[in-house]
Amino acid sequence: MDKIKTNIVDRAIEYFAPVQAQKRFKARAALAIAESYTGSSKSKRSLNSFRPKNSDVNSTLEDELDTLQARSRDMIRNNPIATGAIETNVTSVVGSGLSLDARVDYNYIGMSQDEAEIWERNAEREFSIWADTLECDVERTLNFYEMQELAFRSTLESGDCFIITPRFKRGDNPYSLKMQIIEADRCSNPDNKRNTETLAFGIERETTGAPKKYHFSNFHPGNASYVKDKKWQGIEAFGSRTSLPNVLHLFFKQRPGQSRGVPYLAPVIDPLRQIEKYTDAELTAAVVSAAFTVFIKSEADIEEILKQMSPEDAKQFVTESKNTDISLGNGAVVGLLPGEDITTANPGRPNANFDPFVSSILSQVGVSLGIPYELLLKRFTASYSAAQAAFLEAWRVFRKRRVWLATRFCQPSYELFIYEAVATGRISAPGFLKDPALRKAYSGAQWFGDPMGHIDPLKSAKGATERIANLTSTVQRETVEIGGEWSKNQAQIRRERAFAKEVGGGVSEPVKTNESGLGD
Repeated sequence: MDKIKTNIVDRAIEYFAPVQAQKRFKARAALAIAESYTGSSKSKRSLNSFRPKNSDVNSTLEDELDTLQARSRDMIRNNPIATGAIETNVTSVVGSGLSLDARVDYNYIGMSQDEAEIWERNAEREFSIWADTLECDVERTLNFYEMQELAFRSTLESGDCFIITPRFKRGDNPYSLKMQIIEADRCSNPDNKRNTETLAFGIERETTGAPKKYHFSNFHPGNASYVKDKKWQGIEAFGSRTSLPNVLHLFFKQRPGQSRGVPYLAPVIDPLRQIEKYTDAELTAAVVSAAFTVFIKSEADIEEILKQMSPEDAKQFVTESKNTDISLGNGAVVGLLPGEDITTANPGRPNANFDPFVSSILSQVGVSLGIPYELLLKRFTASYSAAQAAFLEAWRVFRKRRVWLATRFCQPSYELFIYEAVATGRISAPGFLKDPALRKAYSGAQWFGDPMGHIDPLKSAKGATERIANLTSTVQRETVEIGGEWSKNQAQIRRERAFAKEVGGGVSEPVKTNESGLGD
């Protein structure tokens, strides 16, 4: 709390009634504490030097984003913890890729449920023609599911990434829609100009703040081979005729008005770097200790010893002393000159405090990254309950990011695809091109990724059974949670039962239904 200033009234009361003045001062002090934040104090010794600049997000990032991106990439290349954090996110959020499950609003469209199912299966079949091949990629190196991984990884590493959506025919693929992932550094102001109110970090905005045009350089600024030929191309954010997005910008927006994203590792670059240096020092010390290094301490007069030798022996001694290293083997016996003694180097390694200290720091790192310590280090040494709690806490974060990826990348990509499929007549959707509401109804979809793993699958299965029996869940939902599709499972189960009945073996009993009527 800052010092409470006294006024002329306080001083007058203090002069004539000291006791009353003291009570008045205590009351004012209590009121000041109740109505202020100690974190804003400028007189507290612990906070006196803590005076960060209060600026808008773009001003903060303008001179720092390049450094954060470079350090983030270096950490991912060379720091095991940073590499593991990124890999854990990519594996858990994207995995083998988020798969399309078309879900049209058949009630609004006027379809029956059976008609809707036929339309959905046809849409998924057409989507696979585009998404399962390399033709969806401008560079012809990734399919759609592999592009999901690259886009998400690039967003974590650099803070954001961009996907442009040109259209051109190539080969025998019927779809012209292509996608190209562009690294964050290539989106910049033309001629590297400073940010303005309408142009920041390569993004030109309308007065409302909505993106109007994106400016991309023709190569990465770190590519020194083409510095003289550097040019910028402006791409309109949305098509003038269709209003479809020409650019998808993936980043996690943390403050109002923020134009670009911040690398995922930004808050933990310093502690991870310090841990890296500390680990290297401990490793070096342990190697020195394991080598059992010795130093020969001598008080002998070398010149006097050489005089007592023959000229040939003296010359050989000097030569061997300069060019020969002494190494100790198992059971070696080393002869010493008169006056020489051996001193050993004992660095005291391995350090018993190394693991507890590093574990404590990495726990804080895990809190910042949204990854529990156990999952960050892949160290599950606690009880089943503790491990399960850590796993579930991490999965909440991964599920949130999966929804973000589906919303920002997968669904817009599917809507761009459906638009072309309908416009070219490969998919029938009456009213799609004219009515935005119908377009929304036809473009409905859900995106499912790899299921959450389970420490004890049997317990998880029993939990699913209880939820279905208590009518708090459905067979379809539980099937989706483990990465399956209920309708396809039912068709396959019928075929298996029919075959088992035909050959007289296997499982032929029907699935028992519960009160909800779910089952065969």
